[in-house]
Amino acid sequence: MPAEWEPQEAVWLSWPHKKASWPGLWRNIPKHYAAYVAAISRFEKVRINLAAPLQEKAKALCVKADAVMSRVEFYDHPTNDAWCRDHGPIFVKHRETGEVALTDWMHNAWGGKYPPYDLDNEIPPSIARALKLRRFEKSMVMEGGSIDVNGKGLLLTSEQCLLHPNRNPTMTKAEIERALKDMLGVRRILWLGEGIVGDDTDGHIDDITRFFRADGLITCVEKNKRDPNHKLLAANLERMRDFRTMQGKPIDIVELPMPRPVLIKGERVPASYANFLIINDAVLVPTFRQKRRDAEACAIIASCFPGREVVPVDCAEIIWGLGTLHCLSQQQPA
Repeated sequence: MPAEWEPQEAVWLSWPHKKASWPGLWRNIPKHYAAYVAAISRFEKVRINLAAPLQEKAKALCVKADAVMSRVEFYDHPTNDAWCRDHGPIFVKHRETGEVALTDWMHNAWGGKYPPYDLDNEIPPSIARALKLRRFEKSMVMEGGSIDVNGKGLLLTSEQCLLHPNRNPTMTKAEIERALKDMLGVRRILWLGEGIVGDDTDGHIDDITRFFRADGLITCVEKNKRDPNHKLLAANLERMRDFRTMQGKPIDIVELPMPRPVLIKGERVPASYANFLIINDAVLVPTFRQKRRDAEACAIIASCFPGREVVPVDCAEIIWGLGTLHCLSQQQPA
């Protein structure tokens, strides 16, 4: 599995249509989503899963958002929900031949929380057929948001998610590690502990810590000691200090502030700047209408990705679906 900063052919998305994922705030979600499509399309192709009868309206919204429509492709792939990072394929690339293939894991809607998910499970085979790519199946529940790789042998994940009994209760930690190594071509698994408050995915890594280069991690911290995220993020940071590259060198750690707590309808949502998406020549960063904190986070992320444009994307309403930019997308390597 290539690192996310390596060259990309396209970004895959699944267009939102499930109003229950954004109860009471659905009205603006398609418009915000079209703005996200437009932001990606400035830099590379966007490939969108959406049942054919719904495509005309979605295309009109993309046009209105000034998307580069020559780079926007719709595929007649019906879905249950919009979280392509988790139900979409995880692409891999042959180190020698350059062949791109896809891995197809089982999806159970984050431990059976949001049925039905049968259509979402059909997305990897549908994409394999559409692109005529080889597909490698694995009968293990695993979501793309639960892992991050550096493209040089390391994979980062969390114990809270991958060892949760609602995913693979019959598999041991060693068996899960073996499956990740076999399917994704990684050699060492780095384990963090828990994810942030309000995260219904049981601790997805893309809300807490990400690789920004082969020997660098950017990780969320919460300075407010009264905030429940303070202790669990500090515990993760402590673990990271012992992490090493495959060559045995220490890993650089960059601290990224959390946004101020975001509450919608009285519920705390898992707002995090770590849910950014790296694309060709840019990094798209979720923002939450917190002027000072948003700017600080964008500046820190920009320092990690010299030469890439940092593009803030308003996610103050999208986050009510309990995810943002990274959760909604899946990159296809070039």
